[in-house]
Amino acid sequence: MMKYCEKCQRVFDEAQRCPECGKPGDREAAASDSCFLLSTGQIWADMILDVFKQNDIPFLKQGRMGAGMAMITGIPLETYSIFVPFSYYDQAREIADSIVPEDGLETPDDQEFDFDPSMEHEEEEP
Repeated sequence: MMKYCEKCQRVFDEAQRCPECGKPGDREAAASDSCFLLSTGQIWADMILDVFKQNDIPFLKQGRMGAGMAMITGIPLETYSIFVPFSYYDQAREIADSIVPEDGLETPDDQEFDFDPSMEHEEEEP
């Protein structure tokens, strides 16, 4: 049986506490509960949600900064939280785990870049 935290929208084993706020579960998870799946960057979110669409898995993608701030700072810097109904949670978790790295986040430190000094100050001609 999975417990559900209404405050954090997280599901967890009944023997545990909410991984976000530490409270015991409010109640048993219901099929229609919106459940937090993971937070990740734009690239991973797009890949996961494309597979969800192919498998008819309903979802909610919610940015942390909001559309206005993401436009100012740059969409690649935005982090998205993905939620799915509990009835799809196990299927969605399996898909996400097969796509996203183990830590669930893509960070610049995880990437290797070949730096080319000749491109450092290149600008496009008008």
